Amino acid sequence: MRAVAPSLVVIPMGMHLGAPSKPCVQAGDFVKLGQRIADPVGGLGLPVHASVSGQVVAVEERQQLRAAPELCVVIQNDMLDEWTELTPVGDVDTVEPEKIIPAVRDAGICGMGGASFPTHVKMQVPPDKHAEIVILNGAECEPYLTADHRNMLEHADRIVDGLRLILRATGVARGVIAIEDNKPDAIAAMQRAAAGCSGVEVLVLKTKYPQGGEKQLIEVVTGRQVPRGKLPADAGALVFNVSTARAVADAVTLGRPLVERITTVTGCVNEPSNLLLRVGTQYAEAIAACGGLKEGAAKIFAGGPMTGLCAPDDSLSVTKATNGIVVFDEGQARALEEGPCIRCGRCVDACPIHLMPYQLKYDCEVGALDRAKEHGVLDCVACGACAYACPARRHLTAAFKAAKEELAARAKRR
Repeated sequence: MRAVAPSLVVIPMGMHLGAPSKPCVQAGDFVKLGQRIADPVGGLGLPVHASVSGQVVAVEERQQLRAAPELCVVIQNDMLDEWTELTPVGDVDTVEPEKIIPAVRDAGICGMGGASFPTHVKMQVPPDKHAEIVILNGAECEPYLTADHRNMLEHADRIVDGLRLILRATGVARGVIAIEDNKPDAIAAMQRAAAGCSGVEVLVLKTKYPQGGEKQLIEVVTGRQVPRGKLPADAGALVFNVSTARAVADAVTLGRPLVERITTVTGCVNEPSNLLLRVGTQYAEAIAACGGLKEGAAKIFAGGPMTGLCAPDDSLSVTKATNGIVVFDEGQARALEEGPCIRCGRCVDACPIHLMPYQLKYDCEVGALDRAKEHGVLDCVACGACAYACPARRHLTAAFKAAKEELAARAKRR
């Protein structure tokens, strides 16, 4: 369902992995839909575009998911949806391959499955590596979330177009769309869209969490593991989300920047839905479009319940990577008290990376972060499987996230 565009959008400058973008507009400026409002900064930088037409009313810091407030561009919507001039670069079959990656960069596309890594950077395979397969991630194994599922049902042809464009740009011959078997209608839709497309196939996977993780998906599709500390290209693979592929198709063939996305809004709301939301829509607006909160609503998650983050309130903005807004009731939101570790090993069995979470937790508790690093804490994908399996309800994933953030901060200080 396409939600009504909000009267005000608050667009964060730090929606992707990399340095926040630098605003190129100021309060009082009038902008068109799709107009660039911020320029990229650094090697992982991305431009940001207006998701509505109207007047910029503020360029200021507002609280988002990070601990410190983030710089945002606030636009008052004039409700005209007047587009800026768009410049397509070609169609799927004839576009010059060297034009595809610049078009993806200029459209401000990042991974839309949650990681938010700049897509144009991922598409540039380093000269010392060789990719032989492109995998589109349609697994969507996170509980509650169905945004990618809905995208595959409604935009299968565009997703296949995006995959074909990625194949052209990277020179890779084989493309696989990987979907878990609990989505038979999406599988059928993607198979119809891929029929007759050379080098494109649909692979049906057993439903299993966290199979949608990049490294796990590569292993199940190719049988190869990404070496520790290495990139997917070191295993001969590139992985993109299905929604990202659709955005690639829109950027190349329509010239459209990434200004909206499908987001699952569910849980303790009156009318759970998948909504097509403008970037910068505040959570309160998205929840209102779903009939508002039910009685007993207690906590809002940005993303799914396993890998998402708890939102401080409903004023947060929908970003390019917001695949879900999940509202918990009081029972679901209740914090569980940690018990003592009994060395049962269930966390080890649950870890898809084959780490020893109980040992990592001890390292973190005593402040031995260098030892935690040696034990592989940086390889943790924060899937939450260990914490879910732990009978003592140890706060494992939270400890590992904090440790990774501190190790990253130390490296930056050095």
